Amino acid sequence: MSESRSDPLRVVDNAEASRYEAYVDGQLAGIAEYIRTHNLIAFVHTEVDKAYEGQGIGGALARTSLDAARAAGSPVLAVCPFYTAWIARHPEYAPLLYTSRSRVSD
Repeated sequence: MSESRSDPLRVVDNAEASRYEAYVDGQLAGIAEYIRTHNLIAFVHTEVDKAYEGQGIGGALARTSLDAARAAGSPVLAVCPFYTAWIARHPEYAPLLYTSRSRVSD
């Protein structure tokens, strides 16, 4: 697991579980599940424990995971509505979005 911040809020990439995990004072506060392929990383589900809602946990998950995707050169597919909305509010992350370029020919 790779760590991104120090306590009380800490976000780690739990690659074995295919998710980023946010901890507040050592307690699991939220997760961002992903599917990683050789072409991209797809963020498919984000969940924050009700006790931690409104404290920036989701934003910390998004920022940490997207910064890691940028560092790895991985395009991002935002399947999760939270990620889609968060990126729309933070357009500096829009260049990370995966765009498929399919061609049909006869």
